[in-house]
Amino acid sequence: MSEVKLAAESRTEFGKGAARRIRRDNKVPVVLYGHGTEPKHLTLPGHDLLLALRTPNVLIALEIEGASSELAIPKSVVRDPIKGFLEHVDLLLVKRGEKVTVEIPVHAEGELAPGGNLLEHVLNALPVEAEATHIPESVTVSVEGLEAGAAILAKDITLPKGSTLAVEDDTVVLQVLAAQAEEESAEDEEPAGEEVAEA
Repeated sequence: MSEVKLAAESRTEFGKGAARRIRRDNKVPVVLYGHGTEPKHLTLPGHDLLLALRTPNVLIALEIEGASSELAIPKSVVRDPIKGFLEHVDLLLVKRGEKVTVEIPVHAEGELAPGGNLLEHVLNALPVEAEATHIPESVTVSVEGLEAGAAILAKDITLPKGSTLAVEDDTVVLQVLAAQAEEESAEDEEPAGEEVAEA
């Protein structure tokens, strides 16, 4: 996994006005918590943090001004719904060697069996337990040749070394839906659509 170093500054101003001023300076208000410690209110450089968060479950090495360095992983990210910039980020304090539970993205590769069937991602991300400094970025699952009705369960997915499932073994992650069922449902909905148009 990726480890990114970021310079952090402590902050003493709170509230919407203070947060707006921080963001005007191209920084992001951040709260660091965990291990039973008092939450630390920090600011981080906005552009660097945005780049770091492009990697799922990135490990962030915080160089806090006037204090010791800390390791953290993203716990909650709030973005502006329209412009997409970072409004606020919560970071969870971690230690090297410590196990944490995170969700890692699931990527499918390969072609389904012919017939126009559809692949449904029941889970877009798989909950796993892994060492804080060795969190997998993602898992890739082959769906090559799968037919309608086939399903891939959590236990069917090969996890990177050092990771274990944090869900039941028989949890459905991916399943193949028959194309015919989709077409029928679309036909069923058509008359209702026509009535609305006439009204």
